[in-house]
Amino acid sequence: MIAPLLVDAHQDLAWNMLTFGRDYSLPVEQTRQIEQGSLAQQVNGDTLLGWPDYQLGKVAVIFSTLFAAPARHKLGEWDHQCYTSYEEAHKVYSRQLDAYKRLIDKHPTMFRMIEKRTDLKSILAHWQRDDTREHPVGLVILMEGAEGVREPAELEEWYQRGVRIIGPAWAGTRFCGGTGESGPLTKEGYALLDHMAEFHFTLDLSHMDEKAALQALDAYPGPIIASHANALALLKGSKGNRHLTDQVIEGLLERGGIIGIVPTNGFLNPNWKDTGGRESITLDYVVSQIDYICQKAGNAQHIGIGSDFDGGFGLQSVPAEINTIADLLKLIPLLSQKGYPETDITAILGGNWLAHLQDTLPEVL
Repeated sequence: MIAPLLVDAHQDLAWNMLTFGRDYSLPVEQTRQIEQGSLAQQVNGDTLLGWPDYQLGKVAVIFSTLFAAPARHKLGEWDHQCYTSYEEAHKVYSRQLDAYKRLIDKHPTMFRMIEKRTDLKSILAHWQRDDTREHPVGLVILMEGAEGVREPAELEEWYQRGVRIIGPAWAGTRFCGGTGESGPLTKEGYALLDHMAEFHFTLDLSHMDEKAALQALDAYPGPIIASHANALALLKGSKGNRHLTDQVIEGLLERGGIIGIVPTNGFLNPNWKDTGGRESITLDYVVSQIDYICQKAGNAQHIGIGSDFDGGFGLQSVPAEINTIADLLKLIPLLSQKGYPETDITAILGGNWLAHLQDTLPEVL
């Protein structure tokens, strides 16, 4: 089959650009040469992302994050994308959003912002052209952890600046429990969801504690996804609350949500470092995660990719067949061998996310 367009529902591009000075207009191999022996390589491993590699992998759209960690999770003195107050979080998120604007201004033929349906339509039309092999990559802004929202009324400002998806948690926040820090939705969390619904933001359950996620599924009337999360049931021995329980998965499916599978080894086999290292994990593990959701749903309409590539890990921590993001297309023959028809494979690699965006983006601003 002709490779379909790929949509990646989670990449921390701005965090890397501002922390390490990574230039995502460059090819992966060039960035690896530049960063050899650097702090970036030590902290994040060898990069998996770059514009020429997006072209090879037909990566047409990326959910590009605004991400800041609370200071209690600071990785070192070099880590300045942290906050100790909501005001500081607001400033970090604003700087990251400005970084995306600069990236687009500097490379307007490479990257474009997607804020409304016509933006998406323009991107997709360009990828259908056969007079060029160079196409723009669309960026949909996803706020991961909502501490930069100082008060719910501020959501209008973030919406006007281009944010379309919000996940209330990374670690625990004042809105709800998060990864490693359990807890339900708080009063502020419910207020956040109420105001998010006014602007039809997509709610991202990734990183939310199970109790908070289930409450959000009941409370939030707008669209709901998990941009980057795997099924806990396949991760024997996994500890903590990062992955999706069956109850949350079933709730997402009932709400018509989409789940982005994360192809990083620790999220495919919690014991991978003890079982032979990188070479012990293959893309078959990713297919198993995809198939698990499809079997639960009874179809292939609720699954996608949320790679989280360069999100605290790199080449050293992904399945053996992957050298760059372009290699996610190697899922095509594996899914075909599993019995998935071309229409399902197209949906899994990007079609489901594109349908979500077409349904949820505003017609006009």
